[in-house]
Amino acid sequence: MTTTSRTYDPVKYKTPTGTTLTCKGWVQEAALRMLLNNLDPEVAERPDDLIVYGGRGKAARSFEALDQIIASLKVLENDESLLIQSGKPVGILKTHKDAPRVLISNSQLVPNWANWKHFTELEQKGLMMYGQMTAGSWIYIGSQGIVQGTYETYAAIADKHFPEQSGSSQNPPLGGRGAKIGGSLKGTLNVTAGLGGMGGAQPLAITMNEGVALVAEVEEWRIDKRLETRYLDEKHTNIDDAINAAIHYRREGEAKSIGVLCNAIDLLDRLIQRDIIPDTLTDQTSAHDPLIGYIPHTLTNAQANVLREQNPEEYIRRSYESMNLHVQLMLQLMDKGAITFDYGNNIRARAIEHELKHGHIEAGFKSLGSRTPLGGAGGPGDAAGLFPGFVPAYIRPLFCEGKGPFRWAALSGDPADIAVTDELIMNMFPENKGMIRWMKMAKEKIAFQGLPARICWLGQGEREKAGLAFNELVRTGKVKAPIVIGRDHLDTGSVASPNRETESMLDGSDAVADWPILNALVNTAGGASWVSLHHGGGVGMGYSIHAGMVIVADGTADAEARLKRVLRNDPGMGVIRHADAGYEIARETADAHGLNLRKKIAGEMSNE
Repeated sequence: MTTTSRTYDPVKYKTPTGTTLTCKGWVQEAALRMLLNNLDPEVAERPDDLIVYGGRGKAARSFEALDQIIASLKVLENDESLLIQSGKPVGILKTHKDAPRVLISNSQLVPNWANWKHFTELEQKGLMMYGQMTAGSWIYIGSQGIVQGTYETYAAIADKHFPEQSGSSQNPPLGGRGAKIGGSLKGTLNVTAGLGGMGGAQPLAITMNEGVALVAEVEEWRIDKRLETRYLDEKHTNIDDAINAAIHYRREGEAKSIGVLCNAIDLLDRLIQRDIIPDTLTDQTSAHDPLIGYIPHTLTNAQANVLREQNPEEYIRRSYESMNLHVQLMLQLMDKGAITFDYGNNIRARAIEHELKHGHIEAGFKSLGSRTPLGGAGGPGDAAGLFPGFVPAYIRPLFCEGKGPFRWAALSGDPADIAVTDELIMNMFPENKGMIRWMKMAKEKIAFQGLPARICWLGQGEREKAGLAFNELVRTGKVKAPIVIGRDHLDTGSVASPNRETESMLDGSDAVADWPILNALVNTAGGASWVSLHHGGGVGMGYSIHAGMVIVADGTADAEARLKRVLRNDPGMGVIRHADAGYEIARETADAHGLNLRKKIAGEMSNE
C-alpha cells in the first residue's frame, strides 16, 4: 500500500497529461486525471486539506483514502466498477463495459439525521466527507465553471431589468426563442460578497456583462488571488474609497470590478448610511456552512479561527446572528429599490431559522415573519417571501429547454486541444449568439486552471451533437487525447433544492427528490463514465439532493453509443421534470425532442 501523506504533495499528486495511460483504459485514466486536477493548487482552495472549493467541499475523505482511490483506478478493469462512499473507496465489483467505471455517493444521511450537527460528528470520526458538488464528483475546472453560470445569470438580469441599456455589445436573450436582443449592465452598480470558491466568479461575470462589481471579502488572500487571475480589477482596504471608485466607474460607464477588504455587513451598512442604492444586490459567501464557510461580522479572521476550534456551538450561534443581520440589510436596500436576489448560498433560510429559534428581531428591523410565512406551507426554510432565488427569477426558462452547464476538459493537457473544440462549438451553433459571445470572451479573459477546459450552456439536442463531434475529433486525431465531458450539478434535471434550483416550482414540487435520483439511475443505465449522487451541495445538509454525470469521448464506437444515450437522457430528465411540473416551454421542448410520454404511448398503440 502507498504510504499515506498528511499534506498535499505536488509531485506525488501531479496530474498526468499526454497520451500515455497509467490506468487500464481511458475512462479510468480520465477519472484519475480529473480527481488529481481537482486537487491541483491552481484549482483547489486548500489542497493540504483536500478542500476543492466552498470551504468544505472535498475530493477525497483523507490522504489515505486518496491513495487508495488512485491505486484502485490503476487496477480497475474495463468491466468493473469502483464504489466510492463519501470520498473513500469501498469495493470493486464486476459489472460490464458499458457500466460506469466509478459510482460515487457523498454525504447521504437518513432524512431525520440530515443536519450539520450529525454530519460533523460523523466527519470528525472519519466516517464521511462533504462532496459539495463538482468537488466530490471530480469534475471541477476552477472558477471558469462558476464564471460561466454567473455570466448567464447576470446576462438574464440585464435582459430582464435593463433591456434599454446601451452597452457596447448587448447580450442576446437567454429565455425565449426568437426574442429581440437584450440588455446590458453598463452603467449599473452590482453589489455582492464573497470571493472564495463560487463567489470568485462574480466580479468577472459582472464586468463581462459590462457592469461595475463591488464585492466584500473578509480574507485578503482571496482578493489577491482574484487579482492574480484577472477575475478582479482593483483592491481596496477602505470601504468609502471602494464605494467612491465604484460610483465613479458607474457614472463613466466603465466595466470594472472592485474587491474591498471588509465583512459584507459593514459594506451594506455603509451603503445605507450614505444612501447609495445598488442596481443589483446579492451574496455568495459560504452561508450554507455556518461553521466552516461563514465568518460572523463580530469576529476578525484570527478570532474566528480560534472560536471555531474552541467553541463551535458559539461560533455557529454568532454565524446565524450575523446572517440574520446580513439578510435584514439586504432587505433594507431592496425596499429602497435595489434588485435583490438569493444566489443559492441559503442565507435567506439561515436568517429565517435564526428568527424561528430565537424570536429576536434587531432594533430598527421588521420581523422576517412579516414577509414570509415562517413555518407555513413551505416549512421553516421557506424563504421565497424574502427575495427571490436566482433560478426562479432568471434561469428556469433555460432549464425548461434542457439548457445548462456543459463542460469539458482536454486530457492531453494541451491548450491547443481546447482551441480546436472552441472553434468546433462556435461553428456548430452559429445561431446561439449568447454562447458565441461567451466563448469569445472566455478565450480572451479566462486563464486555464489545471487541465485546459471550457464550459458553455447547451440545451436538449445540442449536448448530444457536441459530444458526438468531440468523439469524432478524438477518432480522427484532431485532438491529441480523449476529451472528458461533464457538467455542474446545478443543471436542468439533476437537483432537488427548494431554496435554489427547485424553488417555487409551478406545481409545488420543490422538495420532491425523486428527480435527481432518477437522473443518477438513468445516467448509470445509459453508460456514463462515472456517476455521483450528493447530499447538501452549495446549500448545506438537509437542503438538497443532486446528481453528477461525467462521460469520456475516446474516439471509439462504444463511446459514440454511450454519448448518444447519456447526452440525450441527462438534459432530457430536466425537460421531463419541468414538463411534468406544468411549464409550457418544457412541454414544447419535450414534444420537439420525442420526450412526451403520452405521445409515445399513443403512437405505439396506434401501430398495434
